[in-house]
Amino acid sequence: MDENKSLIKSTRAISEATFASRILGFIRDVIIARLFGTGVRAQAFVVAFRIPNLLRSLVGEGATNSAVVPVLARLNERGKREEFWQVANCLLNILIVVLAVLTLLGELLAPIIVRAIAPGFMKDPQKLYLTIRLTRFLFPYILLVGLSAYAMAVLNSLKSFALPALAPSMLNIALITSALIFCPRLKEPVDALGIGVLSGGVLQLAVQVPLLLKKGLLKKRSFSFFHPALLNTTPYIGDVGEGNKKKGGVHPRVKEMGRLFLPRTLGIAIYQINLFVDTIFASLTFIVGEGAPAAFQYANRLVQFPLALFGIALAQAALPAMSGLAARKDFAQMRRTLSFSLRSVFTMMLPATVGLMVLARPLVKVIFERGTFSSYSTNITSFVLLFYCLGLTGYAGIKVLASYFYSLKDTFTPSKAAAIALLINVILNFLLMRPLKMGGLALATAISVTINFGWLLFAMRKRIGKIEGLFAALGRIVLAASIMGAALWFGLYRSGFLWGSGLMLAFKLCASIALGVLVYSGALKLLSPSEAGIFIRWILRRK
Repeated sequence: MDENKSLIKSTRAISEATFASRILGFIRDVIIARLFGTGVRAQAFVVAFRIPNLLRSLVGEGATNSAVVPVLARLNERGKREEFWQVANCLLNILIVVLAVLTLLGELLAPIIVRAIAPGFMKDPQKLYLTIRLTRFLFPYILLVGLSAYAMAVLNSLKSFALPALAPSMLNIALITSALIFCPRLKEPVDALGIGVLSGGVLQLAVQVPLLLKKGLLKKRSFSFFHPALLNTTPYIGDVGEGNKKKGGVHPRVKEMGRLFLPRTLGIAIYQINLFVDTIFASLTFIVGEGAPAAFQYANRLVQFPLALFGIALAQAALPAMSGLAARKDFAQMRRTLSFSLRSVFTMMLPATVGLMVLARPLVKVIFERGTFSSYSTNITSFVLLFYCLGLTGYAGIKVLASYFYSLKDTFTPSKAAAIALLINVILNFLLMRPLKMGGLALATAISVTINFGWLLFAMRKRIGKIEGLFAALGRIVLAASIMGAALWFGLYRSGFLWGSGLMLAFKLCASIALGVLVYSGALKLLSPSEAGIFIRWILRRK
């Protein structure tokens, strides 16, 4: 099968599973917004969950997706199934120890951690105490989601994408169920969200175990959950250059993952790190305004929908594909696939960015404004969303480019770009948070992410040469997205079409989105037929 067709097929499988998860995520956020709005409990939960969520990204998804998948995919590509399971076994043993230690440290150091990442909360003892208690409640989630990420990495290495992508839906289902059942019954209602998070972590892992067993996890003699030597695997045949001498100890492939872990995790997790930095600044309510941590969470959820639906799905499907091409040294196909991947990112993410900017306030109003989520909450969330979505294309591009760098065994370039972008984000936070309040923090993140993407794209072009047709396609896509944005703004806002509330506003919003899709499709068809084909086939889910 042609590499591009295989890639888009895998991306579609991930995207369809992710779509279900995001719909459930919206339902979850609507319920949480109705129950807690942007008040103290919502802010405490967001900050408390940010800590294990960050470590999940760094140790769980970041490590497994960026360091584990390329190594395991290479073994699978070469048909070394016995060594594949030896490496998987050794990695699991080490991962259990690391995650358990992190969980224990989090429980012990929760007061220090909360004061460090949310210094503004120290002005409110009630908010500080609640956040510390929730942090201790949620830290075991790191162990559960780390093991779930391990299962996802093994399955993705075997080119099984749909079920692992569906696993996050379990977290949303658990949170929805827990919020509806326990919030009215508990003395402290926000504890229901903690119960939901831990239950969701268990379900995320459990849903992937049957497929792992079917793939042969326990059929291999080298595998054991409780190996006699925790950090050792069974003896294995040495790698090339080591002859056939049998050795014990940590498998050299796991050592390779360890060497890749830190630089790859830093490069792949820049968005999460920026969110972490934003949490610190957002806690300074006397500067940015009340409710900023919760507003950032709700705005981020809206941005994550198109990002996960296509951008992250494409990068996740590209990682094992690029590792296989690198193993075969098929660099010409890598260049063609990179051009196709980035043009696909531009085709899907740029109109999503424009649409979110134009429709920010009615979108937030329709989805969240009910219960304790007031018009003030709508105003601050839509204001943050307006700036946050400017980084949407950049972050999707980072995910794709990082996969290509890692397949070429270049960990330094993504790490350097991530470090520079992080520094820029901190500097811009200081400069923009006073004039633009919480909107300035969102704009700083968007700018730093875009700079990160530009740096990686320039470095990749120096590495492999000119990427055919990319910038010409980008210009045409920007023009088509601008036409769509102008049509939405002048045709809807200026006419007063998007005024109102309730079901009527929801209907008008859906009509506006449909109009935007039609206008963009038509403009793209005239300006760039090849990219229009990508967009239309994706919308219609046609092969």
